[in-house]
Amino acid sequence: GDYVESWQPQAMHEVALKKARDIAKKITDALGGLGLFGVELFIKDDQVWFSEVSPRPHDTGMVTLANTQNYSEFELHARAILEIPVDEIKLLKNGASAVVLAKETNNNFPVFSGLDNAVSIPNSDFKIFGKPSSRPYRRMAVGLSYGVNEPVEKLVLKAKTVADSIKIG
Repeated sequence: GDYVESWQPQAMHEVALKKARDIAKKITDALGGLGLFGVELFIKDDQVWFSEVSPRPHDTGMVTLANTQNYSEFELHARAILEIPVDEIKLLKNGASAVVLAKETNNNFPVFSGLDNAVSIPNSDFKIFGKPSSRPYRRMAVGLSYGVNEPVEKLVLKAKTVADSIKIG
C-alpha cells in the first residue's frame, strides 16, 4: 500500500532494529551515491522484510517536518549531497504525520479550504505541497502533530484530524 501515516518513535525489538539497520546499510552501500534513501521495510516482531527503496526523501519521513528530531529528512538529504557532516540525530519529541489525498481531478491549481480548522488544533501543523493539479489519491498535503510526552497513538489520531480538516477543490 501507499503511505497513509507515519510516526516517531517506532517501538521495536532490539533484534528487529539491528536487522533493519543492517538491511538498509547493505542496500544503500550497494547503490552508492549521495543523499538520503528512503528504505521501506516490513517488520513483525523480530522479522524484517525489504519492501522498496526511494533514492530521495520519502513520504513516511515527513513526520520529521514536525521537528521531531534535530534534522528533518530534507536537511539530512541536503547535507548528504553537499557532504556536510551530520551530528548525532536526536529525537526531540514524539510526532505523527497523515496524508491529505485529492478526491477528484483538477487541472488548475487546486484550492484548499478548512485550513482555519486545521490550525485550531493545538500542537499541530500542516504542509501543502503546491502541486499544480490533482487527481484521485494524489498526495497534496500532510497533517502533522507533535508532543514531548504524548503517546504516538494519540498523535496519529491528531495528525489524521488535521489532515481530514483540509479539503481540496
